[in-house]
Amino acid sequence: MKSLVVKRSIVLAGHKTSISLEEAFWKSLKEIATQRDSTLSALVAVIDVGRRHSNLSSAIRLFVLNYYREESAIRNRRKAIQEPIDRPVAGAEKPDDLGTAGPR
Repeated sequence: MKSLVVKRSIVLAGHKTSISLEEAFWKSLKEIATQRDSTLSALVAVIDVGRRHSNLSSAIRLFVLNYYREESAIRNRRKAIQEPIDRPVAGAEKPDDLGTAGPR
């Protein structure tokens, strides 16, 4: 059975280092880097500088998880704002009833 963890080398702070992540995390990390107009190495460098955990692979997994959680929260807030805008107001007349449809 093939391992789900993929080990890749990356240059970080001028040094080559190996990072082991599941393929889904590699894919997500690449997507995030693309969305930020960044390289994978640059994004990992940002994660490395800000990490609170000794294990870089764990810090990357948590970064990806938090990124998509925040993205989901933003979508939910936008949806909550948009729903009242899209919902018709009770008792409101239809555009045809306002005389905007032309002669009858």
